[in-house]
Amino acid sequence: MRAKHTLEELLAAYREHGSYRKAAGALGYVNHDAVRWRLKHAAAHGDIGFEPVLPGFEVKETSAKIDGVWVRQARERGPEFQTPAGHVVKGVSALVDGEGRTIQQWVKTREDDVVPGLVDALEKRFAETAAPLIPSLECQLDVDLMEVYPIADQHFGMLAWGRETGDAYDMKIGAARLRDCAARLISQAPAAETALILNLGDFFHADDTRNTTPEHGYTLDVDSRYFKIVEAGVALLVDVIELALQRHGRIVVKNLPGNHDPHAYVVLTIALKERYRAEPRVIVDAEPGDFFYRRFGNVFIGATHGHKTKPDRMVMDMAVTRRADWAACDYRYFYFGHIHHESAIEVGDVRVESFQTIASKDAFNHSHGFNAGRALVGITLHARDGEIGRHRVNLPQPMKKVTS
Repeated sequence: MRAKHTLEELLAAYREHGSYRKAAGALGYVNHDAVRWRLKHAAAHGDIGFEPVLPGFEVKETSAKIDGVWVRQARERGPEFQTPAGHVVKGVSALVDGEGRTIQQWVKTREDDVVPGLVDALEKRFAETAAPLIPSLECQLDVDLMEVYPIADQHFGMLAWGRETGDAYDMKIGAARLRDCAARLISQAPAAETALILNLGDFFHADDTRNTTPEHGYTLDVDSRYFKIVEAGVALLVDVIELALQRHGRIVVKNLPGNHDPHAYVVLTIALKERYRAEPRVIVDAEPGDFFYRRFGNVFIGATHGHKTKPDRMVMDMAVTRRADWAACDYRYFYFGHIHHESAIEVGDVRVESFQTIASKDAFNHSHGFNAGRALVGITLHARDGEIGRHRVNLPQPMKKVTS
């Protein structure tokens, strides 16, 4: 689907009306954030610029006056630094200002003395675990669409013995499964400008090295060392974000605490925020708390893990704590996880929905006879019309072999 207007048309409307909201209204956009983001992104990348700029110079800053604009110019920077062939970076020196911001950097290199074969070994390891990325799509993004990707109860790091539970699960299986399902799901999604990767909690199976549930102390079956689980879990969610970047213009990432990982989710959030701090297309929401809310035009969504509140209390918190957004929107949705199966009810006119997990059952869940389907879904929201579609990747239930 094509964007409604060109960058030049958006810029002309903004200059005429003087605000993003008024410009969006004049052009018929429901969501003024789409206009604001496109113009700010274009300005940050020099797509708007000022004329004339002398050859060999670049725009440094602008100062407005009544009758025009001053443009301060400085000598154009040289080409992007490339590490010489056969060298690696051995150190970086930085000149910073009084606030600790980088003014200039010096990069020192040396000849690469990496052990022969290490790179090949790493490439082989990643080839065994990572799903191939979907190809980058040459298409216009629809600014009135947001695609929501709920990830419920991944339980990364959990260990299940196939002979006991009927379906084996460990770090390698969990990572490969999420990468594969995410790649297939994202390739089905429309080219929405905005995507929300919504981790609904219990992304990690264990919260720390004790390998027990934090609240009740139940013993957990864990695959590996805690450091290794967290490190691999961060890399896994980075892969999902990178997949989404090939389909959407900007990505909002939100991690929520679960009953299995109320502290580990903090590490995941901080690591991702640091990873993408210089990437304007990725926004990692690092606000603490058990609830998440976001408005998209005429749509208002909320989310939590679901182990502390029932659907009616979720909706009540949504209405009380975000009164303005609640009143301004015709369509309201609340998403949660925790129960590992799909359910949907209406509380008033709010659709409250839980999602299936793609993780296998551990020994505890298997012994209690807990069974449900397994799937990863994508939900397409329109800024004016609410949910207009969804996409789904299903995982079949394993058939446990019976021996005589």
